Amino acid sequence: MQSTGGEFMEESLLRRIAEALERLAPPAPRPAALIGADAFIWHPARFELSTVPQVSGVALGLLQGIGQQKQILLDNTKRFAAGLPANNAMLWGARGMGKSSLVKAVHGHVNERTQGALALIEIHREDISTLPALLSALRGQARRCLIFCDDLSFEREDADYKALKSVLDGGIEGRPDNVLFYATSNRRHLMPRDMMENERATAIHPGEAVEEKVSLSDRFGLWLGFHQGGQDLYFAMVEGYAAALALPIGPEALRAEAVEWSATRGARSGRVAWQFIQDLSGRLGVGKAG
Repeated sequence: MQSTGGEFMEESLLRRIAEALERLAPPAPRPAALIGADAFIWHPARFELSTVPQVSGVALGLLQGIGQQKQILLDNTKRFAAGLPANNAMLWGARGMGKSSLVKAVHGHVNERTQGALALIEIHREDISTLPALLSALRGQARRCLIFCDDLSFEREDADYKALKSVLDGGIEGRPDNVLFYATSNRRHLMPRDMMENERATAIHPGEAVEEKVSLSDRFGLWLGFHQGGQDLYFAMVEGYAAALALPIGPEALRAEAVEWSATRGARSGRVAWQFIQDLSGRLGVGKAG
């Protein structure tokens, strides 16, 4: 029996709708290409990893004033690279104290000793909701991967918050054995205090509401705190950098210039110390500081 004109038009319309929906649907996860570099940036819109030929950062030995944090994160990363159990890590605390620099330096240090052991994959804060898709793409890869999110925080309850909790827990599939998640934040619990206070004031069960917020940071096995130091720590950082770069300047002159520099910045963080050393190296005509 031949189809009527109306039936033909209906089938054609349904076919066009189905094709349109297929075009709108996100691409199915496919294996990520972890070749050509040791670092990558995740682009969820294109579902691809772009290579980073050279990671911006400083050598592990140059990071001063964070010895304990450095050793803990390095040991955890070494175990992961060796195929042993390791924890997701949250690096939280004062701005400019070396949180993101430490993650990049530890990755570089491990790869120097075991060529290509780890792929560092940066995911931007606004793309956190796509973490499950990235994990699916990385699952089963031979190469071990550190997923890194810098300056992670949440301003409100949103889908991203739920997505990160699910990823850290591993969901029904579990976190892939070849993936570890490192993040930095200026907030210990990833959320501003006023948001948590508001939740406590408006919730039917205030304790449970706040516990829900705090539980996100609890899902990181490692918490490493970075705190603003005093002048002695600032001097230790400056002197350590100057010695490593063999800057031709005496200790008294170095300290005097460092104090003047910090006064103009209104801070004595590791970032301020490194910026001072870069400026001093340039003025002294010594190599390339950063």
